[in-house]
Amino acid sequence: MYTSAFKTLCLALSVLSGSIALAAPSRCPANGVYLQVLGSGGPELNGRAQSSYLIWDKGNARVLIDAGPGSAVNFGRVGARYETLNVIALTHLHADHSADLPAFVKNGFFSDRNKDLPILGPDGSSRFPATTDWLKALFASPDGAYRYLDSFVSGNDDPAYRLQPQDVLPEEGATLTPYQEGDLTLTAAGVTHGAVPALAWRVTLGDRSVVFSGDTNGNGDALQKLAQGAGLLVAHNAVPEGARGVERALHMPPSRIGEIAAASGIKTLLLSHRMNRTLGREQDTQQAIRKYYQGKLSFANDLDCIPLPRNAP
Repeated sequence: MYTSAFKTLCLALSVLSGSIALAAPSRCPANGVYLQVLGSGGPELNGRAQSSYLIWDKGNARVLIDAGPGSAVNFGRVGARYETLNVIALTHLHADHSADLPAFVKNGFFSDRNKDLPILGPDGSSRFPATTDWLKALFASPDGAYRYLDSFVSGNDDPAYRLQPQDVLPEEGATLTPYQEGDLTLTAAGVTHGAVPALAWRVTLGDRSVVFSGDTNGNGDALQKLAQGAGLLVAHNAVPEGARGVERALHMPPSRIGEIAAASGIKTLLLSHRMNRTLGREQDTQQAIRKYYQGKLSFANDLDCIPLPRNAP
């Protein structure tokens, strides 16, 4: 299912051939729909890239979910091309989910992209800008941090394409579909991540869907409803069972992940956003989840490639 065995084989062949450089990992196969993990870690600098996921469709990179640090490098490592992206969707604007976006945009200077690129993300609050304001603060003249890239926002100097940010604010208890083109649909639900404006996303390609919990404490039933019948749920395993205080206000423990996975009827569960406080506790995590959910369960690593199963009947 995953590419870890392939990566090990490439490393062995590299050593045998006398090469001092690691062989580049391949992109996902070109004959189906796949999820590739560009970043399986959290905000700690522990060797994992931070939260980011890529949807491949027949060999083309179609959807980027989050852009945490390290994701842009891994995007290039797997042979993805910026010009084939339909849309970028952000779960929230914490740095470990969004800080690599300027690297992707700068890459736009050197790509063959000639079509505008939607950037979908949450609305703002007193402590967080809305996605549209965040893009302006990054790129727009006269005060943007990277204002030399202003043309991608303003359209000045006749750029090959422009970024098109959109604030996504589903009503409480409801979903919102801000993007649909052909057989590709993105649907969002608001989730609770402390006081941080946050979204969960469902990406559907034909009869296959993958749902991204993003960071959430799992309160309410928004994520469960969004994930109903999906082939794959990517849930963030950021805290261990028994988490309390701020940790629990921000993130859902394994038992809550298991409850949501079981209630939504998803086929496969992938645990990502793996932080130091959950690494090494996989057996305990699995036991807590298995009290509720008996389907397929795996732990994510950077560059894993997972075929998207068809949605449940």
